[in-house]
Amino acid sequence: MTQAKSETIAVRISRVLADRIIAGEIEPGARLRQDHIADEFGTSHVPVREAFRRLEAQGLAKSEPRRGVRVAAFDLSEVREVAEMRAALEVLALRHAAPHLTPAILDAAEEATKAGDVSRDVRSWEDANRRFHQLILAPCGMPRLIAAIDDLHSTSARFLFAAWRSDWETRTDHDHRAILAALRKGDIDAAAAILAKHVRWIGQKPVKTASGKTRDAFAIVG
Repeated sequence: MTQAKSETIAVRISRVLADRIIAGEIEPGARLRQDHIADEFGTSHVPVREAFRRLEAQGLAKSEPRRGVRVAAFDLSEVREVAEMRAALEVLALRHAAPHLTPAILDAAEEATKAGDVSRDVRSWEDANRRFHQLILAPCGMPRLIAAIDDLHSTSARFLFAAWRSDWETRTDHDHRAILAALRKGDIDAAAAILAKHVRWIGQKPVKTASGKTRDAFAIVG
């Protein structure tokens, strides 16, 4: 197997595993078995080990002596850190995007909010919620900033799916509407303040693990 081909397979494996981890299909603390993954993707251990390194670099996996590679667990302090980072970066993006927000963009963001309000599962809600944030932030014209925010949204999604894979209840997002109302009035300071508070809100829920134990899960529901 050439090095280039090995790296290509490693990228594919890491992307698939990352999607499963973020979606909560592989729980925090679960062991990633090199043999099983190599068999699933029909490859050797070399690209699997490279895929593991990529997952570690993303903060999704952790290599532990004598325990192998496991899905990284997270606690409340990590959720708070991501919430604070999102608040800082999204407010920065919004202030730069605001002069370029057209009525059409704000209308599209409102439609995304309405879609989220009627979502009957956490995945469709997360899609709609992320679309709202992308619509009002993308016009900032700062691609590196938007890429960093996208990464934080993926991390937020992981927290969310780990807590609310089931028992999702439809909810009305009053913060989104308040942000849009402020933006339509040209009150950027108010919109930024609401946005910062919005993404700092952390929900808590007891969830059962695969082993049958119960743990508290925390997530950014915004």
